[in-house]
Amino acid sequence: MSQIFWSEPGLPFVEVRRAQKSRACYRPHTHPTWSIGVVDAGYSTFSYERSEPIRLAAGDVVVIQPHQVHSCNPDTDSAWSYQMLYLDDHWVQSVLVELEMGVLGLKRHHPTRIRDLGCYRAVTAFTAMLFQPYAVNYKESVLIELIGQIFASSTYTPEIKPPGWLRTIQLLLSEQYARDWPVAVLADIVGLSRYHFIRAFHAYTGMTPHAYLLDCRINQARNLLRTGCALADVAQILGFADQSHFHHAFKQRVAVTPRQYLMRQGS
Repeated sequence: MSQIFWSEPGLPFVEVRRAQKSRACYRPHTHPTWSIGVVDAGYSTFSYERSEPIRLAAGDVVVIQPHQVHSCNPDTDSAWSYQMLYLDDHWVQSVLVELEMGVLGLKRHHPTRIRDLGCYRAVTAFTAMLFQPYAVNYKESVLIELIGQIFASSTYTPEIKPPGWLRTIQLLLSEQYARDWPVAVLADIVGLSRYHFIRAFHAYTGMTPHAYLLDCRINQARNLLRTGCALADVAQILGFADQSHFHHAFKQRVAVTPRQYLMRQGS
């Protein structure tokens, strides 16, 4: 299995991941970014929140909105190859406004699977270009065109509206990720018993509050590592008890170790 990550300071709103012949499995997790994935080879099962799993095949494109709990794992005893684009939410929203497609972030939607070879080829051509020495402005212009093509091909179905307190708790955990949050404290904030709070949180997100907090920490870990924070300091900054706990949680959600993530190529 080989994995490559790409990022560069001139395009801080985009990160790319390429994985070839991967057998790695992920726990349910989230990203603060828009996630656009394409399947290059093999098959995998895409699961998100409370919906029925979707089987993906080569040529499929998946668009996942920020903060949606999901996982995507290869068939048993097999491998698959895929690419992921992670795009800053505010940047995407600004492009959609410019393209007169509206602001999708005001609503919650199901992820979209696009079976369109034109979209697949456009994404793969763009990711290939990122690894080449083209000018930053040119890369951004191509990405803007790609956003228009992808969202024009997407059909969104609104989800059941979650309770108002859910976003409050999600923001709290994402902003104060280094703090330990007892369930009793979180439940008291929204005026629920511990039992009903955990049950409702899991029903709408597909994760327990503790799993969601770990997920917020790992998303922040990726930011810290990309900006040059020393590996030895990251676990402490994020509130992990020790390096081992951080290493285990990171690999479960990113499918590489923190050190392997640091050694990514193309950045």
